[in-house]
Amino acid sequence: MTTLKITQTRSKIGSSQRHRGTLRALGLGRIGKTAVHEDSPSVRGALRKVANLVQVEEVESAI
Repeated sequence: MTTLKITQTRSKIGSSQRHRGTLRALGLGRIGKTAVHEDSPSVRGALRKVANLVQVEEVESAI
């Protein structure tokens, strides 16, 4: 299964409350912080919501 490496690249200041909540749910909160999640439709939907604030890399899992 594919794993997603998500890095916050822009500040959440000035974003809506929904965007800040989405970043918190993804495990992010400050610029440069990285979180790893398994690829799923719910994670893809959250990333689509905050696409302007994050950078996403696909990483093949070693399992």
